[in-house]
Amino acid sequence: MAAMTLLETRALTKTFGGIKANTNVDFLLPEGQTMALIGPNGAGKSTFVGMLCGRIPATSGQVFFEGKDISALPAHKRIALGIAYTFQITSVFANLPVRENVALAVRRDGSRTEAQVMDRVDHVLDRVGLLDRADQVAGDLSYGHQRILEIAMGLGQDPKLFILDEPTQGLAESEVTEFVDLINDLKGSTTILLIEHNMDVVMRTAEAITVLNFGEILANGTPQQIQNNPAVQAAYLGTSHAED
Repeated sequence: MAAMTLLETRALTKTFGGIKANTNVDFLLPEGQTMALIGPNGAGKSTFVGMLCGRIPATSGQVFFEGKDISALPAHKRIALGIAYTFQITSVFANLPVRENVALAVRRDGSRTEAQVMDRVDHVLDRVGLLDRADQVAGDLSYGHQRILEIAMGLGQDPKLFILDEPTQGLAESEVTEFVDLINDLKGSTTILLIEHNMDVVMRTAEAITVLNFGEILANGTPQQIQNNPAVQAAYLGTSHAED
């Protein structure tokens, strides 16, 4: 039985001053899948993800989540539906302890007692390997651990869809390995959309890959199919590009 489509876009388009950042993007993300979104500089990845999250209004087209049209919903209402998003730059509360950072995220839905909040916080911190740092001030963590904390804050919301935007940017090699292990551990418990420039990370974590180029979908497929796709090789793989 095929997995249900969790997220879908139809003809999603964004124009900035007459310049199209994304053009008629039809995109499907099945429930429970870990998918990577890749593409060279200027491919339109950041704009596309911004439209998924509600931070950037689409010029035309639609976004569907669990079969419902959410195109008109602002970002905070999409979060309430179960879409969690981490930024390219860490957005932790540097002056608060690690535990309180995650607690703030867990409290967002307002349905848990404080005891339940703290149980959830400790569970999430244990899962990402930060429980022993729970009382440490977040700003004192290494950059890599701050990125992991940001993931913990997303997980604290118990998301149906977890969007990770350039999560390994700035990480040391050992931290990248920890991140790969964490993403692979999360497989099956949530749907993940990974926007990532590190192709080694993509190949080690993604079950499927979508390639954007010049604001349009160039290819979809398994990591092996994408790796062997001549059009993708010409546009992206095997070359060095900065990311948008």
